[in-house]
Amino acid sequence: MNIDRVTVRPRRYCREAIRIFALALVWGSAFLFSVAPTAGSERVALLLRLNGAVSPASADYLIRGIQLANERKVALVVLQMDTPGGLDTSMRDIVRAILASSVPVASYVAPSGARAASAGTYILYASHIAAMAPGTNLGAATPIALGGSGQDNGQNGDSKERQSPNAAEAKAVNDAAAYLRGLAELRNRNADWAEKAVRDAASLSSTAAEREKVIDFVALSVDELMAKANGRTVRAGGVDIRLDTTGLAVQSIEPDWRTRLLSVIADPNVALMLMVIGIYGLIFEFLTPGAVIPGTVGGICLLLGLYALALLPVSYAGVGLIVLAVALFVVEAHAPTFGILGLSGAVALVLGATILFDTDVPDLEVSRQVLVGIGVSALAFSLIVVRLAFGARRRAVATGAEQMIGISGKVSSWTGTTGYIVTHGERWSAASAEPLTDGDDVTVIARDGLTLEVTRDPHKNRGPQESKEKRR
Repeated sequence: MNIDRVTVRPRRYCREAIRIFALALVWGSAFLFSVAPTAGSERVALLLRLNGAVSPASADYLIRGIQLANERKVALVVLQMDTPGGLDTSMRDIVRAILASSVPVASYVAPSGARAASAGTYILYASHIAAMAPGTNLGAATPIALGGSGQDNGQNGDSKERQSPNAAEAKAVNDAAAYLRGLAELRNRNADWAEKAVRDAASLSSTAAEREKVIDFVALSVDELMAKANGRTVRAGGVDIRLDTTGLAVQSIEPDWRTRLLSVIADPNVALMLMVIGIYGLIFEFLTPGAVIPGTVGGICLLLGLYALALLPVSYAGVGLIVLAVALFVVEAHAPTFGILGLSGAVALVLGATILFDTDVPDLEVSRQVLVGIGVSALAFSLIVVRLAFGARRRAVATGAEQMIGISGKVSSWTGTTGYIVTHGERWSAASAEPLTDGDDVTVIARDGLTLEVTRDPHKNRGPQESKEKRR
């Protein structure tokens, strides 16, 4: 049977419809890509908050918040801050995240009475939009860890000349000034005042900052900030973006458990206490093997403390003093010196804790209460070791050759001045300056190798006359 193959061809109008649809798709794509980009595909503004010092924990929170904004492609990130400054490394991490963001970031110093001092000034300059609430201030961007108050000590009369900084200080100041000036030029803000804020620690109020073109505007609230930012063109992610903030919903991003844990651990006071607990825990574990709990808790605390030290700027001199203190405590515990090494270790521990963190940021300094607590705990440890040492000296020897002195035994066989005795369930060779008989009770008074020197026990061996008198 022959089967005819029939090919069904589309009609002419179907082909024309396909052509028209393809042309429309091409024209529509060209039109969409020719339109200037607008900020975000999600009509939301993420609100991040920076309260307190700029630290590794706050940097982690802000960086992950900015990354979340880029993943969701929101319209705007509002960074509300009130900070006295903080660590240079954490500040630079935040600045890098802002500069790399394809979502515009609006930094907002609020509420009234807040400040963006030191590191906060750099973050404000790096942001695409800079705003401040009334009654706030910014500036004082000089690296404060350089030390020196700049005040005359009175020995040079009325001279107003300040001492020239050393090479290291000059390098740090020049680097910070160039960094802030570069951010100012990037955002078309007042670069001269930016350098002045670093070199002369200059500060400005919100109204003065707006007048000097350090910030974009003053806003009473986040809503007013978005209203004033609407229609502005900023450059983010390498493209110019025209902000459309009308009707944006504000979504606040709160710190999660990781950020809260990191903020607790990265606190210098907590980090120092974790270190001390870890050191004491391991020392007690080595002194009493098998206790388990001191070693386990000490190991966990020590690892957490070391992790915190990796995040914070530490002084090698402080670390060296703490290591010396640990060594002195260990030596005191194994070879008691009646508190001399223990007290020296306590002093070294307190001094090391005082200079451990190399920063002058108020929120990142070790409090006096913690230092006092560490000193008291070190002193208590030394006193405990001294008491145990004195107690050990008063106790009878329980092991070794010396523990044989003073124990009692019974003569098993004896000839003249030598023979054998049984003591502690063992048969020993013995010698005595006086003749003994089998069955006599004796006391060990000395040991010479495997031979014991004994004497008759006067309390257990009584002669016949003594026995008769006792019976009377």
